Amino acid sequence: MLLSPASQWRTPAPERSASESSLRRSRNVHSCPRPGAAATPRRRRHIPARGPQPAAARSRPRPDGRDPRDPRGTPPRLLQEGAGHHLLEVMPTESGTCSAARQAKQKRKSHSLSIRRTNSSEQERTALPREMLEGQDSKLPSSVRSTLLELFGQIEREFENLYIENLELRREIETLNERLAAEGQAIDGAELSKGQLKTKASHSTSQLSQKLKTTYKASTSKIVSSFKTTTSRAVCQLVKEYIGHRDGIWDVSVARTQPVVLGTASADHTALLWSIETGRCLVKYSGHVGSVNSIKFHPSEQLALTASGDQTAHIWSYAVQLPTPQPIADTTQICGEDEVECSDKDEPDVDADVSSDCPTIRVPLTSLKSHQGVVIAADWLVGGKQAVTASWDRTANLFDVETAELVHSLTGHDQELTHCCTHPTQRLVVTSSRDTTFRLWDFRDPSIHSVNVFQGHTDTVTSAVFTVGDNVVSGSDDRTVKVWDLRNMRSPIATIRTDSAINRINVCVGQKIIALPHDNRQVRLFDMSGVRLARLPRSSRQGHRRMVCCSAWSEDHPMCNLFTCGFDRQAIGWSINIPALLQEK
Repeated sequence: MLLSPASQWRTPAPERSASESSLRRSRNVHSCPRPGAAATPRRRRHIPARGPQPAAARSRPRPDGRDPRDPRGTPPRLLQEGAGHHLLEVMPTESGTCSAARQAKQKRKSHSLSIRRTNSSEQERTALPREMLEGQDSKLPSSVRSTLLELFGQIEREFENLYIENLELRREIETLNERLAAEGQAIDGAELSKGQLKTKASHSTSQLSQKLKTTYKASTSKIVSSFKTTTSRAVCQLVKEYIGHRDGIWDVSVARTQPVVLGTASADHTALLWSIETGRCLVKYSGHVGSVNSIKFHPSEQLALTASGDQTAHIWSYAVQLPTPQPIADTTQICGEDEVECSDKDEPDVDADVSSDCPTIRVPLTSLKSHQGVVIAADWLVGGKQAVTASWDRTANLFDVETAELVHSLTGHDQELTHCCTHPTQRLVVTSSRDTTFRLWDFRDPSIHSVNVFQGHTDTVTSAVFTVGDNVVSGSDDRTVKVWDLRNMRSPIATIRTDSAINRINVCVGQKIIALPHDNRQVRLFDMSGVRLARLPRSSRQGHRRMVCCSAWSEDHPMCNLFTCGFDRQAIGWSINIPALLQEK
């Protein structure tokens, strides 16, 4: 049967009422011509290919009635015109059988091409990349280039195997779905509901998906590990372990004056001073009756400032004589991602009291008393004539060192304080709190004491420290570290996201490298822009075995330039090859 032009099929439309006309206009039906108007042939225009469109744009109907997803138009359909009259619109279309046959043919063709590519020889797969690399001018040594070619060849072979396994798993899923559908039609003469079939199919599909993910992870992890081991350098080396405390170590610090010693503050109510070179305990301070939470050295004198859970901070003097250094055992290990898990019970053997042979100080020079709660941290202001303390009573106090008098009480935090830090060259103090904020206190003008509040974390701010210049770096239990500009406090200039809570951080002043101690026993190094540089090695033989509480840089020391401590009752000295670390960046 031949279809006549649309104008021959059109009959005069009956008169419509005003309500029908308004209803037609409200529905915005523009695809039909006006009644009685001559029909013009519809022209197909070329629609240029465009990129991905928003969902709303893809689903919105076009004014001419065509499906926007199909540039060829839609199959013949009836368009409503008036009440009870219809217009047959003829659009170019194609047979559904031909379309299905063409799609099946394309599918078989693509499948045969993939199988043909999979069965190709290894020489054909690697010949083109090898020729391209050999033809290019490269500064890499030939051994490195050949290693890269081998690694890339391994990567290609692994992904081809994964692709084949993926095809097989998809076929298994289709077969399983067909079998479930057949079983659902007649099982003991009863039909299963769609919900039961869907549950069975989804369960089987999830198992196959999990199998695919496991295979992919196992196949690629070896390649990534070998690639990192080949291209990395030994930039992080464990040099010395300082073992002697009988409980977890909260804080670690390095003396600023000669002789340079290492100080640790522990929950065993003591603070110890160590020889960095030999690892021997030099001085033991036991004047506190509570956990020692912090230790800081005077900028120019042999004085130490410790904060304690007994609600006090002590200033005490020490005099040490460094022993003769001994040869250092080579414990080099490349920084990598692989680690060997060890039990939390694998802690250093401290049956022999290392600190029993060293001199013990029991009485402080000055005791700073004014807090009504645990003193969690303390630090010296520039010049060393004043000291600031932070407490769980939600206040920070500024003391005069000579008279032990309270100069200022800094209030404003809504919850307990967790840390305090002073600027190395200016009279600035930053305090951290569990109220998710940290505050900057300015004492440069004696008549005005301004305060600025930084809000950017969603959990406890565990520490905030100054860097050279106008930056502050803050770490939090929300697993982020943020770098701030003191001239613009509205938002951080860099954000580092990690997989574990962050404790007391420290910044290498000269190179601006941030050391992050984590709850998950890891120590990571980042630069100020948020680029990850390295992770300190940790295995069953070396590294921390429990939460790492604090980190401290000592840039000028020739043996160890980074120290960490944790609740495994040990402090560790590391040698970080900073030039090589920055070169790999």
